[in-house]
Amino acid sequence: MFRLRDITPRGLYARSLLMVVLPVVLILTLTTWYYYDSHIAEVNRKLGQSIARDVSVVQDFCERRGQSPVSRGIIATRLDLTFSCDAPQAAPEAEGFLEAFSYRNVLREELNMRLGVPVIVGLSPNDSLIHIRFPAAGKTAEVLVERKRAVTITSHFFIVWVIIFSLMMIALAVAFLNQQVRSILSLSKAARAFGRGRDVPDFRPSGANEVREAARAVIDMKSRLTAFAEQRTAMLAGVSHDLRTPLTRLKLSLAMMDETDEIRAMKADLDDMGMMLEGYLAFARGEESDELTELDFAALVREAAAGFSEDIPVSGPDAILVKGRRLAIKRALTNLISNAVKFGETVQVTLVDGPHAAEVHIDDDGPGIPKDRYEEAFRPFSRLDEARTQNTSGIGLGLSLARDTARAHGGDLRLSESALGGLRASLRLPH
Repeated sequence: MFRLRDITPRGLYARSLLMVVLPVVLILTLTTWYYYDSHIAEVNRKLGQSIARDVSVVQDFCERRGQSPVSRGIIATRLDLTFSCDAPQAAPEAEGFLEAFSYRNVLREELNMRLGVPVIVGLSPNDSLIHIRFPAAGKTAEVLVERKRAVTITSHFFIVWVIIFSLMMIALAVAFLNQQVRSILSLSKAARAFGRGRDVPDFRPSGANEVREAARAVIDMKSRLTAFAEQRTAMLAGVSHDLRTPLTRLKLSLAMMDETDEIRAMKADLDDMGMMLEGYLAFARGEESDELTELDFAALVREAAAGFSEDIPVSGPDAILVKGRRLAIKRALTNLISNAVKFGETVQVTLVDGPHAAEVHIDDDGPGIPKDRYEEAFRPFSRLDEARTQNTSGIGLGLSLARDTARAHGGDLRLSESALGGLRASLRLPH
């Protein structure tokens, strides 16, 4: 099915430019066609009819030469013509007579119709006058007419000026359009940077009122999201810190009791809670102190993989440069590799350097996760079926925090089936 958008440009600037240029070109084309095909043709036909009437007077004078009540001088003066009733009969080509000029056929048709005899019409290179020859009283009569009386010879000036003014208007429209599109592109660039957690200190709302309103809305949204993230992080750090004191008292109380199975189970639970709180505090401290810098993503992946006792192979480019927060990205990588190590015996890490983003694939041969439950796995504190919940000491935030980190950098985290038979986690970060 044919759709107009399939043949139109995709970019805003190209579409806007097309909206400006296309109507001007169409109007100019239609105006030129109408001007030459209808108006100028009709004007020249009327001029031809006027010349034919004047020439018919000369024909009548030459036919009744000596009997006409009007003298030759009066005709030449009144009609502003130069004519001869007895012109040389040499071949026109021998005299340099040119048969071709604009609208010659129109003038000749009018003369033939009015005079009723064969007529030869052309230009002479010697005087640039229109020479009209026709038989009269057994001889050849010739009438000389200024070209501008017979045809409109300056009509092209109108089209030239129309084209010049049209180009000037297009230039002004393009200059105005450039400024408007530049404001939109600046807003798009700033919004993309804000989405990746970057600041754009020199960004200011500009352009039309609607674009300025959109820019202010983006700035306001960024401020509110930043405030919300800082508030969440501060609250998480505060709650985690406050809970450490009662946990410490409980551990001391249990240490003074006799060792029984129930006491050992309670100690294990307290150890798990302590590990959760340490994880929360580490997350909060990392978010507060981590700065956005340019880092080697490949080296960071290898560093995270080397932190495990298992020998985890890492394949791919030796260096991939991205902009991000080092601690946050390393924490996300560590969580993903840790999940793969816990649930699979074989783990492979693959780096891919794409044209727009860097990507790391972490594969394991574990039990995996059903496809219809991929999104559920990203929910905080989510527990899936027993196949992937063997780690009772986990806090259920690994995948959630990893995806939050990726999206905060303008990337994403996806789950899919691994070629090893288990789960593949694919973390993507833009360059």
